[in-house]
Amino acid sequence: MSTSVSPLAPKTFATLPPLRGVRMATAEAGIKYKNRTDVLMMVFDGPAAAAGVFTRSRCSSAPVDFCRRNLAGGVARAVVVNSGNANAFTGRKGRAATELTASSAAAAVGCAESEVFLASTGVIGEPLDATKFSGVLSDMNLRATEDFWFEAAKAIMTTDTYPKVATRTAEIAGVTVTINGIAKGAGMIAPDMATMLSFVVTDAALSAPVLQELLSKGVGPSFNSVTVDSDTSTSDTLMLFATGAAEADGQAPITDVANEALDGFRLALNDLLKDLALQVVRDGEGARKMVAVTVEGAESDAAAKRVALSIANSPLVKTAVAGEDANWGRVVMAVGKSGEVADRDRLEIWFGDVRVAVDGERDPDYSEADASAVMKQQDIAVRVNLNLGSGHATVYTCDLTKEYVEINGDYRS
Repeated sequence: MSTSVSPLAPKTFATLPPLRGVRMATAEAGIKYKNRTDVLMMVFDGPAAAAGVFTRSRCSSAPVDFCRRNLAGGVARAVVVNSGNANAFTGRKGRAATELTASSAAAAVGCAESEVFLASTGVIGEPLDATKFSGVLSDMNLRATEDFWFEAAKAIMTTDTYPKVATRTAEIAGVTVTINGIAKGAGMIAPDMATMLSFVVTDAALSAPVLQELLSKGVGPSFNSVTVDSDTSTSDTLMLFATGAAEADGQAPITDVANEALDGFRLALNDLLKDLALQVVRDGEGARKMVAVTVEGAESDAAAKRVALSIANSPLVKTAVAGEDANWGRVVMAVGKSGEVADRDRLEIWFGDVRVAVDGERDPDYSEADASAVMKQQDIAVRVNLNLGSGHATVYTCDLTKEYVEINGDYRS
């Protein structure tokens, strides 16, 4: 974990209220880090509806495989998360570690192993000694409390420089419900699913299929629209749980995602997901600048997103941002290599409010001073208009600095 907090970190952190039906505890297991919590246990006092979205990596971790199997049941009673070891590319040993953790959690909480969900983050390829924390799960269950969100967020950090938390409220048919979320992520961040772990819980009474559809759609403009370094993790896990506690307040359970009573909740959930996703980008390893890349005028939204990702993932674009160099030629390069339809002579490019290129050449009113002033800002907007159609997309990234190389050059040491 970096010793200095990212300059893009929030000036203040959201205060997450206790959420009925879920309790949490953390522990120091010494998996990799010393003198810091590295295990989180989340306990649902009753069966909670569960939904999840996971990495599309073909080399997914043992916990991801475990979660995918259990998600079919749609019910959660416990979640166990460790940092410092991804339990990925660990073969039979990895599967044995998940089985030990799941059986220990199930015994601690008094539930079926099919109601347990697991996540691990950290080094790939190192066997995970699950005995380090499996024995403390019973104690963690006993001392788990509702008012523990910020500590929970800290326990799942790896190279993160700050914990990522967010909360929202919404109304469902006149009943106020709460949504709390935590996330971790700083490196190996790219869409499909943005490289990170995130756990979101609401006290709303929603069925698992409703949760799954809300989550699957909500990740599009949020977690699947961020990239730090173009690398998709083996371990990406985003889970959404509903405790149903609001039913006691008179909220009728919702089993149809088309129910109009969900409109406010959907907006609040999507806003929270984007909040967490942007916090991940703002903590990109070594990051000093946040970049929003918007592509418009593409043949389709999907084409616009691919062009935007081509720009956002370009090391040359990202290093130019780090050097505060208004090198719009690198944006032209990234558009051209994207594989999407583009007409050089229709291209327009802006840095902030400064148009730097138009009609296939440098803007006749181009001002190096104005463009450079934009590049000195902490938050930078890059906008490209292909002038070919109505496709539009925005993705978020950060600059690529020497510190990124330093962090990842000695990650295992």
